[in-house]
Amino acid sequence: MSRNLACLSVAATLLGGTAMADVPRVAVDIAPVHSLVARVMQGVGDPSLIVAPGASPHEYSLRPSEAAALQEADLVFWVSPDLTPWLEGAIETLAGSATVTELLEVDGTTELPFREGALFEAHAHEDDEHADEEHAHEEHAEGEDHAGHDHEEHAEGEDHAGHDHEEHAEGEDHAGHDHEEHAADGDHAGHDHGEHDPHAWLSPDNGAVWLNAIAAQLSAADPDNAGAYFANAAAGREELAALSAEIDGILDPVRGRNFIVFHDAYQYFETAFDFPASGAISLSDASDPSPARIAEIQARVVEQGVTCVLSEPQFDPGIVATVMDGSDARTGVLDPLGSDLEPGPDLYNNVLRNLATTLAGCL
Repeated sequence: MSRNLACLSVAATLLGGTAMADVPRVAVDIAPVHSLVARVMQGVGDPSLIVAPGASPHEYSLRPSEAAALQEADLVFWVSPDLTPWLEGAIETLAGSATVTELLEVDGTTELPFREGALFEAHAHEDDEHADEEHAHEEHAEGEDHAGHDHEEHAEGEDHAGHDHEEHAEGEDHAGHDHEEHAADGDHAGHDHGEHDPHAWLSPDNGAVWLNAIAAQLSAADPDNAGAYFANAAAGREELAALSAEIDGILDPVRGRNFIVFHDAYQYFETAFDFPASGAISLSDASDPSPARIAEIQARVVEQGVTCVLSEPQFDPGIVATVMDGSDARTGVLDPLGSDLEPGPDLYNNVLRNLATTLAGCL
């Protein structure tokens, strides 16, 4: 009898190992996206996180374990090369046989163009007759500085984000800011960004779209668990809908108040919850702002009675203190990556919730 039990135990172990081996090995770039994948895989398997919590995704050196996770991956999910330019080559080299999903390219994803300039003009003109027009042609004709303008305006010498290759040939800065600020602020982390702001995970609508896309890719690779993947994705979307209503409730009491962010990473969140920032201190999270840019922001703080200036965990608080000098604005810390949160299926929702509570508490 004991011998039979031992044989059954060995057989069960072997079968269990085979079942686990059939679950796709998944590698994911940043913690919020890893959280969405973990939510879809919940109860089936666990994805591997490539960029360690608290590290900048823009520049990163892979640890051996992270390189191994890429090399062994059947599936890779990442935002885009605009967020992690170094990862594109690593995926090609290490995960050449994996199915790779670039989430900004998923159908249904909302993409926003990079904003440029220290001040966000759509917010500044909220009392103007053009407040509800998205960078209207009349505003461009008057020489105002906006993203998403046409080729003719570039020909007139204006410097903006989202321009095409021919415009680059005419000598305009790819980052969209002027030559003086480009020289002062650095070369945008040593790489050119694309047309779209990659911080798209900060829109819960994008999160919901991506949950479904993740479930579809996992189901194609692992049909036996397709039911679990899609059920998890559906539950995750319901959770996001409830979270969006919760965040609206958190932000409603402070709507209309003005705030400044350290770098322009939050327009997806601002758009999703109709809660616009007045401007950003830095062009990117990989370079320090120029003195001219800081002066612009200081003027905006005074002019609009900005209530709050928000930094991020990795930024120099001295720059925020300089911007706030002479004002009564409060300060807070936003964390779009959830660097102090435990990676896993709950992190994504907690990142969005924490953004809302930090904003409301500061304003």
